[in-house]
Amino acid sequence: MKAIVTGTSRGLGAAIASALLDRGIPVLGLARQHNPALARTGAECTQVALDLSTPEALSHWLAGGDMARFLADADQVLLINNAGTVQPVGPLGTQGSAAVAQAVSLNIAAPLMLADAFVTASPAATDRRILHVSSGAARNAYAGWNVYCATKAALDHHARAVLEDAVPGLRICSLAPGVIDTDMQVQVRTSDEARFPARERFEALKRDGALVPPAVCAARLVGYLLSEEFGDHAVADLREVAST
Repeated sequence: MKAIVTGTSRGLGAAIASALLDRGIPVLGLARQHNPALARTGAECTQVALDLSTPEALSHWLAGGDMARFLADADQVLLINNAGTVQPVGPLGTQGSAAVAQAVSLNIAAPLMLADAFVTASPAATDRRILHVSSGAARNAYAGWNVYCATKAALDHHARAVLEDAVPGLRICSLAPGVIDTDMQVQVRTSDEARFPARERFEALKRDGALVPPAVCAARLVGYLLSEEFGDHAVADLREVAST
């Protein structure tokens, strides 16, 4: 078994990669920066410095064949599309076209490009699994988060449509992991309240100790990803699934 994880430089992505390595599963990590904590003695973690918000850079890397070479000898393969951004925060007219384009590239284009390349690169695998890290924001609208909500909803619908494709040996799920204590939450709590009116709610979650540590979430997420139930539903919430 081998796994590809995006956004491994910190937060949930780093925790997911660590949880996989703890199970002896080799990991290929894609992120803007290498994570020294994943370079453990004896751990099979290959890290590629790659800006996933730049489609041209991702296309160039995919064309090089590194993904196919990494997956070549595995009969079970995993793709965890974790990298994403909550920016830009604010209503229409305050976001800026460059920031919108960057968010769409990172949150939608990169996962879809990787998913397609992943299936192409793993024809011999008997068990192929794709997990999109989604969000409750994909299913509930928030003022100031129209770009984030839309991009996460796109991942949900992508998973639904891929399930309809019935690709042999492929399971897919767009999974909301819950509210996790990561740098993204720091960004949320420091947002201008005029741009993000729900800020107080997220401040209260931190204040009340309701945020889940990344390692705890990652252990449950990996458990679900490897379970027999994974892929039964194209869209799911980690807080509601049983096999974790």
